[in-house]
Amino acid sequence: MTADPVRIRPAAAGDIPRLCALLAGLFAQEPDFTPDAQRQQRGLALILGNPHSGLVFCATYSAAVIGMVSILFTISTAEGGPAAWLEDMVVDPAWRSRGVGTQLLNHAVAEARLAGCTRITLLTDSGNQRAMRLYSQAGFARSAMTPFRLSL
Repeated sequence: MTADPVRIRPAAAGDIPRLCALLAGLFAQEPDFTPDAQRQQRGLALILGNPHSGLVFCATYSAAVIGMVSILFTISTAEGGPAAWLEDMVVDPAWRSRGVGTQLLNHAVAEARLAGCTRITLLTDSGNQRAMRLYSQAGFARSAMTPFRLSL
C-alpha cells in the first residue's frame, strides 16, 4: 500500500480556520506581525471572495491541510503588466523539510504565470535562513529594494 501523496488544491471557505492556525504560527515568528485570528479570517475571506485580487492554495495530506500559500495580483508599471506578490507561505512544523514548501512555491509560481504575471515578489523575515534558502533554490534573487511600511 502506498502513502497518500501531498496534494495542492485551491483553498475553500471551510479551510479558513485551519489556514488561520497556520498563519498564527507564521506571524508568531515574524517580528513585524502579530497573530490576530479575526484579521486573518477577514483577509482570507476577502481573497477567496475575489479571485481577481489573489488566490490561496492548500497543501493537503489525506484530508488534512498541512500548508498554505497565497498570491496577490497587482499591475507593475516597471513590467508593463500584471505582477504577483507571494503574500503568505507556511507549512505545518511537523511537515517541514519534506518538500511541501517547494511544492507550494512551485504551484504559486505556476499560477502566477498562468495569470499572465511577469514577476512574482515576496518578503521574508530577515532571520529566516531556511525560507531564504528555499526561495534562492527556486530561482528568486535578492532585490536591491528595501521595504518600508506605514500602518494606516
